[in-house]
Amino acid sequence: MADAADEQAIKQRKNGLYSGVSDELAENMKTGWADTELRDLEPVPQAERTAERRARLSERFPGERLVIPSGNLKTRSNDTEYAFRSAVEYAYLTGDQTEDGVLVMEPAERGGHDATLYLLPRSDRENGEFWLDGQGELWVGRRNSLGEAAQLYGMPCEDVRTVADVLRAATGPVRVVRGHDAGVEAALTDKVTAERDEELRVFLSELRLVKDAFEIGELQKACDSTARGFEDVVKVLDRAEATSERYIEGTFFLRARVEGNDIGYGSICAAGPHATTLHWVRNDGPVRSGDLLLLDAGVETHTLYTADVTRTLPVNGRYTDFQRKIYDAVYEAQEAGIAAVRPGAGYLDFHHAAQRVLATKLVEWGLLEYDVEKVLELGLQRRWTLHGTGHMLGMDVHDCAAARRETYADGTLEPGMCLTVEPGLYFQADDLTVPEEYRGIGVRIEDDILVTEDGNRNLSAALPRTSADVEDWMARLRS
Repeated sequence: MADAADEQAIKQRKNGLYSGVSDELAENMKTGWADTELRDLEPVPQAERTAERRARLSERFPGERLVIPSGNLKTRSNDTEYAFRSAVEYAYLTGDQTEDGVLVMEPAERGGHDATLYLLPRSDRENGEFWLDGQGELWVGRRNSLGEAAQLYGMPCEDVRTVADVLRAATGPVRVVRGHDAGVEAALTDKVTAERDEELRVFLSELRLVKDAFEIGELQKACDSTARGFEDVVKVLDRAEATSERYIEGTFFLRARVEGNDIGYGSICAAGPHATTLHWVRNDGPVRSGDLLLLDAGVETHTLYTADVTRTLPVNGRYTDFQRKIYDAVYEAQEAGIAAVRPGAGYLDFHHAAQRVLATKLVEWGLLEYDVEKVLELGLQRRWTLHGTGHMLGMDVHDCAAARRETYADGTLEPGMCLTVEPGLYFQADDLTVPEEYRGIGVRIEDDILVTEDGNRNLSAALPRTSADVEDWMARLRS
């Protein structure tokens, strides 16, 4: 039963919504709507997995209330918002991706936790919310009812507009994943500490280090769509030459939106000297025959798992002898890196293997005067290799980023881990320490590698990697 203050707030809300609306129209809009409740829904495909993940979270923090928000819409400009993407921790534990959601795991007297999903319910037709509120369903589309959501996600669902009061009344230890919902954090101001909350964030990041069968299937799906996106690009390179890198960006984006949720990150469509800029996402430069195109892009699936693949392609379909020399060196380094990915290996082994090959090439080409061991000791190759050779991959393109160093960079590879192997060589256009023919050339080759019980599997192997295979592949697609 609402108290007097609640009734006054409801009255003010109704008055605000109906301002400038005739009583007749307001009454008309309340009635004549069919019952659209969906019944006997199947749970989302990952529901069994999300329950297992919540159970592991429960085991780690017994007796503590755990709060994981989805996040809110962010304003792009004036009254328009950016497309919403759920916080990874929330989607990983629930399977839901809607804005404003909050997962609350309450300690149970019997042990463990009771999970409740707080969501925005269907728009109220009685008070006009559904057609007068900017986030009403008439404007932004139908939401699941709380009953439907309970079937989909396998847990009780409540109105998220009550969650702040629930959290304010909470007693005992509480942890929250910060940075996604200021309202949730405000309701817990005097109940949480930054240190304890960071422990929760770190645990959820490390929980994602080893992928389950569902996740591996989604990553494979993302890689397969990405391969088709790269094929799309090759087929239209002549049109990109007539326009700009934006044509390449738009072409790949179409595949990502048709087959997946989105791109997993801003596509790098770097032609010519732009390939030496690691995160070239302006994509506004020319595409010229005779230059190389470094395309770093990935499709994100509807469940938010992304591929991360790079190929460096000759715009006209044929590498020059000098481009091939650099490309083949990077390929050799990637081969060494991939060969080092296996269970029981140190995480950084693949990086060191790839860097050794590149350092050797730079010494052989006369670009470095020291022997290879000294070059590696001093890190001199990094002037042209620039970055690490890979990273974990999953629901974030740089997945598990909050994991502790001892479990990630200094950790050991296990079956089910998925990482990128992506060595590169980048010779800046203004680098006077190298001969002129090197300047403005950037090459990277990147694949998504799953650690298996007996070694590894290249999830993005559908795309060719050797210089000869790339040329043959491009010729077939453009014939």
